[in-house]
Amino acid sequence: MDDSWDLVIIGGGITGAGLLREAVRCGLKTLLVEQKDFAWGTSSRSSKLVHGGLRYLKEGDFSLTRESVNERERLLREAPGLVTPLEFLLPIYKGRKPGRWMMEAGLTIYDIIAGAWRHRYFGKEAFRRIEPLVSAAGLRGGFCFTDAQVDDARLVLRLIAEAEAHGALALNYTRAVSIQRSRSRAVRGLVVEDTETGASREIRTPLVINATGAWAEALHPSPEKGRHLRPLRGSHLVFPKSLIPIRSTVSFFNKEDGRALFAIPWEGAVLVGTTDLDHDAPLDREPSISPAEARYILDSLKAVFPSADLSLASAVSSFAGVRPVVSEGKVAADKESREHVIWVDAGLVTVTGGKLTTFRALAWDTLSAARPFLPPGERGGRSEPVFDAVELPACFDHLSREQLDLLVGRHGREAARILSSAESADLDTIPGTRTLWAELVHGARSEKIRHLDDLLLRRVRIGLLLEGGGEKEMTRIRRLCEPVLPWDGARWDREIDDYRALWHACYAPPS
Repeated sequence: MDDSWDLVIIGGGITGAGLLREAVRCGLKTLLVEQKDFAWGTSSRSSKLVHGGLRYLKEGDFSLTRESVNERERLLREAPGLVTPLEFLLPIYKGRKPGRWMMEAGLTIYDIIAGAWRHRYFGKEAFRRIEPLVSAAGLRGGFCFTDAQVDDARLVLRLIAEAEAHGALALNYTRAVSIQRSRSRAVRGLVVEDTETGASREIRTPLVINATGAWAEALHPSPEKGRHLRPLRGSHLVFPKSLIPIRSTVSFFNKEDGRALFAIPWEGAVLVGTTDLDHDAPLDREPSISPAEARYILDSLKAVFPSADLSLASAVSSFAGVRPVVSEGKVAADKESREHVIWVDAGLVTVTGGKLTTFRALAWDTLSAARPFLPPGERGGRSEPVFDAVELPACFDHLSREQLDLLVGRHGREAARILSSAESADLDTIPGTRTLWAELVHGARSEKIRHLDDLLLRRVRIGLLLEGGGEKEMTRIRRLCEPVLPWDGARWDREIDDYRALWHACYAPPS
């Protein structure tokens, strides 16, 4: 690792990964450090949606909606296989908000911004034919509209991989210990430390970008009087597709508080969420769903799908993430703005808040604010595609076109390497998922994992998709990955035990 960099980014979530990719595109020598694993925090624990946010229209935040819709359209064009169109169904019930005409107005504005008419209203019978599982009691009809879906962790990892292919360096399990300043308070460097070995090193740089999300004020207290980070927890349950056999996402509202929830087909399962609650636990502790949140999600789900045989025991897994929201503390959690903020302090630039969908716009806003601390020169690239172009053969004997698109979307140019190095049996999908065994091997070999949960929860998502976090597949997982990981037998035993303990503590559905 070099000692001198044009800038150092602290934080390996979607904000840091987006910044890394755009900084390299600008020709800047850039280092990223992350104290845990890439996408460990919010960026692997979202609802997996790339959306404009109808809620922001309801709150009157037209600028955020416009920016989100524009970024969604860009990602759909430029990241096929990774960001994919997703059909939504929204039932309308008698005597409940939102009413038909309020939703019609919102969806019309949504489509006007996108430049395409993508919503339609159906009467009760027609809507029930589209989705017969939805409760018929008081149903008046419903809307069909389109947004998009993404594997959030793979989005982060692909951005990092492409940035590194163009000259950047990204290090996980590397903590920023301290920021060093000159007598005039200008940033001149920082000390970084490997969180597992304790090895430390001093790095020279005139610019540090703090992209640590909910941790941001630990490095840079808010300069805005009365506005501080408000960590908000969003939790989810994951159910087998066989129990909720929906083809489209169903958006619905809790009867008691009117909050919007989603049941989303995802990777062969159905993801249901989310909540919006103040998170008071330490941020470095793995977040998890509370029993009250699990009951709230389950009760809301059973109200819209009364014929489905659902219980907490029938869920496959759960997960929770912490959103970094900058707040004045005057409104309810679910009414808080998702706008990002940027604070500048003599070479320390902090960016926090924002949405997964708008990561690229946020990156460019941050680089613009950081311009006084960057080397002179033009910073082009804003109009370039988000990702590098990838070409694969038109057909591949072992995989369908859909599987190839999915592989390229997740891994970019590395998809060709995965295909060329895989045994034919490893090009089968892991049962109950849309993941190839070969992707598991690639993650273990090439994607900087330190622990088994890095592999099973973020490089691939089988820890969320399979019963027991993939317990039944552990023998094959170990057999495939032993040749490419530098772990002896004792380390493997310890990693499996630690993974089981973590999964049961933080990812198992509450009993």
